[in-house]
Amino acid sequence: MSRNGKTPRLVISGLYAITPDSTDTADLLRRTRLALAGGARMLQYRNKAADQTLRLKQAAALRELTREFAVPFIVNDDAQLAFQVEADGVHLGATDGELKLARQLLGSNKIIGISCYNCMSLAREAVEAGADYIAFGAFFPSTVKPAAVTAEVEILRQARDELNVPLVAIGGITAQNAPILIAAGARALAVISAVYNADDVHASAQIFTNLFIRDTAT
Repeated sequence: MSRNGKTPRLVISGLYAITPDSTDTADLLRRTRLALAGGARMLQYRNKAADQTLRLKQAAALRELTREFAVPFIVNDDAQLAFQVEADGVHLGATDGELKLARQLLGSNKIIGISCYNCMSLAREAVEAGADYIAFGAFFPSTVKPAAVTAEVEILRQARDELNVPLVAIGGITAQNAPILIAAGARALAVISAVYNADDVHASAQIFTNLFIRDTAT
């Protein structure tokens, strides 16, 4: 049982693939299938470019795809959409609503992740409120969010020693800079561009997955 007194839900570890903005649902599903086949252990649906109708269509299709691969499906920002498609949970940023309200809507057995950027006080508050995982970043320059606040690797070490929840690292992560984050305490790596924009999505996902296999073996 975790420090917040709740039974752990789904395992949060490994490659945490996050979808890019795309209005081409067929291509999005094709690339996501390759990422999941390559070993992605979680999927988050994030699409800032789509309207609500398209978001519902894409989220429902991705929900079915993640069931096929038996991996957790998380919706970014929108607890209501997560509820509609029976997602495994929601990921909330600083302006995406209260954790308490999301928990009331989704129920006690769903995953709620919270972005805490570069702030340990936010992380402590989120864990106290019942967050199932904490995300820190951006650790490296991000093409998706070039104006994102930056975080130092040391915050992962501090949070690993202090907080009893899985830690997710995000922001400009590549196969080359990922190992330092895993060594510092990241249980999962949230990746968009380095997977979805790769020439070979399947191979890229495998490379990230193998980083965690090697880390476990050492």
